[in-house]
Amino acid sequence: MVAAPWSRIAPLSVTALLVVFLTGCAPSGADDPVAAPAAGDSGAELPGPPQAATTGKGRVSLLQKEGTEGPLRTLNVEPDGRWECIDCAGDGVTSTGRLDGEQVQRLQRLLADPALTGETDEARGYRVACVGALTSSLLTSAGLITSQDCPGEIRPPVAYEILLLLTQATPAVPTS
Repeated sequence: MVAAPWSRIAPLSVTALLVVFLTGCAPSGADDPVAAPAAGDSGAELPGPPQAATTGKGRVSLLQKEGTEGPLRTLNVEPDGRWECIDCAGDGVTSTGRLDGEQVQRLQRLLADPALTGETDEARGYRVACVGALTSSLLTSAGLITSQDCPGEIRPPVAYEILLLLTQATPAVPTS
């Protein structure tokens, strides 16, 4: 079957892009981890038009990393509920499974919620605020939605429901 290898290229390239994003979040010796100006600020403009990274409709990817040194957990969920989690528990193991019918329906409702568009990093002008915190990035068809476990951080409500659903339905402990 020729289509199978090509269908894995997009999630893998998205994962590679987000790995670069997540590993580049920590400041490099700067006192202010959010010192870089956003497009439109009085600082330099970012090159090219702003474009959010997205994934196919009904699909979602979750990337989580604790601080700058922690393992990167990568979870990809298909519209039918099949999921693959790479290094889910920080043990280097790739796990697979399937969400149950109710979880799939709930996830698809949340992914189709129009409010999700207003929760993207681009729409919120999101900037990483903490160093060393758990950073969670959801890649949806609406765009990239990042949140951190930082004191006082306001979590986008729809994206947070998706995050809870995915983390509760997939393994987060070593499987061996």
